[in-house]
Amino acid sequence: MTIVAYTDGACRGNPGPGGWAWAVPGGAFASGPAAHTTNQRMEIEAALEAVRANGSSAEPVEIVSDSTYVVNCFRDRWWAGWRKRGWLNSQKKPVANRDVWEPLVDLVEDRGNVTFRWVKGHSGDQLNDFVDELAVEASLSQRGRTGTGSPDGSGRPSGRAAPRSSTVHAASPEYHDLLVVGHADRDVSSVQGALAVLIADRFALEPRLRVVSGLRRGAETLAVEVATGEGVPVMAVLPFPDPAADWPEPDRARFDDLRSAVERAVVLQDESPKSAEGAAAALRRRDAWLGANVADAVVVWDGVDERVGRLARSLVDSLGEDRVTVLSPDP
Repeated sequence: MTIVAYTDGACRGNPGPGGWAWAVPGGAFASGPAAHTTNQRMEIEAALEAVRANGSSAEPVEIVSDSTYVVNCFRDRWWAGWRKRGWLNSQKKPVANRDVWEPLVDLVEDRGNVTFRWVKGHSGDQLNDFVDELAVEASLSQRGRTGTGSPDGSGRPSGRAAPRSSTVHAASPEYHDLLVVGHADRDVSSVQGALAVLIADRFALEPRLRVVSGLRRGAETLAVEVATGEGVPVMAVLPFPDPAADWPEPDRARFDDLRSAVERAVVLQDESPKSAEGAAAALRRRDAWLGANVADAVVVWDGVDERVGRLARSLVDSLGEDRVTVLSPDP
């Protein structure tokens, strides 16, 4: 039976900090970071790690990638020409990324049963979105994940995160970041008093406290207003440049006011998505970044809404149960 493994690579800056990931539908997944790399190198590394971890001479493996650089190399046998010319390309120049290409080519040739299939990126393929999220998370947090299981409806990894690094904090080591998330489509004003007490108490115990919010409607905008009122600095983490572009005018005006009030804003991708599916994927990547880069979290959850529940469980996986507080709004 053929083992199918989806792979992806990501890089912030190209060159810059990067990450790779692979996942077997319903099976294992893994990701890893690289401090200074390129996107193409991470695509190759993802395929190499997937082949190393899956299958054998008796178990065929199919690598599914959105990288034509990786897929076409094997479909069109670029590697045979490179090897024949002593690892020079058709312009007689050294093949880029030879140190990762060569072990991948050797392994594929030795196995004799590894095939490659291209899939269009960001096209709604759930496993492609899953490995994309894992790779982006690894590039941002500079730590990897391992686990088992398919992504749930939110696209989040179902396994527990690797241990948090004591030296890498993609937000800022100068702060103790408290994330506040929760419902975006219902009134959560009933938790305002409890949230204010919680933030004030944490700030008294931890002077480095900073509230982190995505500025979504509901719990996230409430958090910014409460933190500002308590004199606590705020960092906004946005999935793309203008997530409020289609909001009604009063909500849009509130978003603009709050964004101008925050101490720092981080935008995780340079361009706004062109589809609802792309926006959903960007939001999942934002959630992954948040789970990897905050110290504690507060989730405003009614105990019923499944999307918020999945986010709460993911934060428990990433941070530990003792670092996630749930506040329940009135019915």
